[in-house]
Amino acid sequence: MRDLDETDMEILQLLLSDARRPYSDIADTVGLSAPAVSDRVARLREAGVINRFTLDIDRSQLRTGIPVLVTVETAASDPAALRDALLGTDAVEHVFTTSEADIVVFARVPDNDIAGWLADRVDTEAIADFEVELLAGAEWSPDLGGTEFALSCAQCGNTVDSEGTAARIDGSLYQFCCPSCEARFAEKYDELQQGAD
Repeated sequence: MRDLDETDMEILQLLLSDARRPYSDIADTVGLSAPAVSDRVARLREAGVINRFTLDIDRSQLRTGIPVLVTVETAASDPAALRDALLGTDAVEHVFTTSEADIVVFARVPDNDIAGWLADRVDTEAIADFEVELLAGAEWSPDLGGTEFALSCAQCGNTVDSEGTAARIDGSLYQFCCPSCEARFAEKYDELQQGAD
């Protein structure tokens, strides 16, 4: 197991700015060969640091709609179902969950009847209250500033350093800070798997 280093962070930043950037261009920037960059990206994907490559589409160019920020106070103890329902709505571009379990949605709604729009798309029993702000614009600027150069243990959350371990369990790769965390995680995973069967 190796720690993330500054080259990994530089590769991530370059991919954030353009996920289709050729590995040869990245290699020229970070001072590695293209196969070495490919290997690092593959390891970052396997470690779960990179989940997927995606597009950042300017939806304002594709459809009309009023850009709004809607803060929804949930009535349910678990806001996951409401969050998922909102995320599945065509007009919604981003969904955030606050530490108070409120859901903040950036959407481009077809008209100014937000209450009607919500009622048509989600179970209104799950909504205690909501507030709407009209947006003049929205920008997205991903950055890795302030990110630490380390992975977290799947069992305890501690930093995984060079003494850490990795294990593939049911096809997924997990990182651990020590062999005892790996053993506890595997044991717990087996118990849950047996309970599900």
